Amino acid sequence: MRLQLATWPDIETYLESCDAILVPIGSTEQHGPTGLIGTDAICPERIAAGLAEEGALVAPTISIGMAQHHLGFPGSIALRPSTLMAVVEDVVRSLQATGFRRVMFLNGHGGNIATMQAAFSEIWSRASLEATSSPLSLKLVNWFMLPSVRRLSRELYGDAEGSHATPSEVALTWFAYPDARRDATLNPRLAPDGPIRDAADFRRRFPDGRCGSDPTLATPEHGERFYRAALDDLRTIWTEFRS
Repeated sequence: MRLQLATWPDIETYLESCDAILVPIGSTEQHGPTGLIGTDAICPERIAAGLAEEGALVAPTISIGMAQHHLGFPGSIALRPSTLMAVVEDVVRSLQATGFRRVMFLNGHGGNIATMQAAFSEIWSRASLEATSSPLSLKLVNWFMLPSVRRLSRELYGDAEGSHATPSEVALTWFAYPDARRDATLNPRLAPDGPIRDAADFRRRFPDGRCGSDPTLATPEHGERFYRAALDDLRTIWTEFRS
C-alpha cells in the first residue's frame, strides 16, 4: 500500500494491526554521463514499490538528500546536513503523532548515511534529556549494502562497481525506466577513485562525475536481478522490523 494513494480511514484501519511504515529516501544528483540524476531516489523507490505490492505501507520518497559535493554538476540539488536532519526528524515526528511507532528508511545515497544516523541520535537524545522513554523504533537500510546485492555486484562487476555512478544502480534505474537508458563513450572506462570533499574538489578529481566505476557494464537485465535480490533481502528485514 502506498501512503499517497490511501485515505486517512485506510491508514486508521492499517494502524489497528501494524504501526510500521517504510520511507524511501535518496538524492537528486549527477550520476556521470549515463546515469540519471534521480538514480538515488529511483532505486529505493522501485524496490519499496515491490514491497508495497505485498502489503507494506510505503511513504512518498524523500528525493533530495545531502549531496553538496555534486553541486559542481548542473541539475544536482542538495540539502545541508542540518536541513536533512530536520527533515528526517519532522517526518518521524509527524508519523509518530498519527500513531506510527516503527519507521524504516530505505536509503539510496551513501552521502545520506552519516546525516541520517545523526538525525536518529538527535531524536533519541531528546528523549534522554527529557528523561522519558521513546516508543519509536527507527531503522536505516541501504539497498546497495544488502548482502544479496553486494554478492551480485561482485559477481557481475568485481572492482568495476566503484562507489558512485555504479553499474548496479545504473542497471536498476534502467530496469525501472527502460526508455531512459543512455549510452556514451567513457574515457577512461574505469573512473578514478579518491576522497570526497567539496563540490569544486569533486569536479577536479572526477571530471565526468563517476567514482571508481564502469557503468558501461550495466544492463536492464542486470537491473531486474538487482531489484529481485534487494527485494528478497528487504522482505526479510521488513518482516522482522514490523513485528
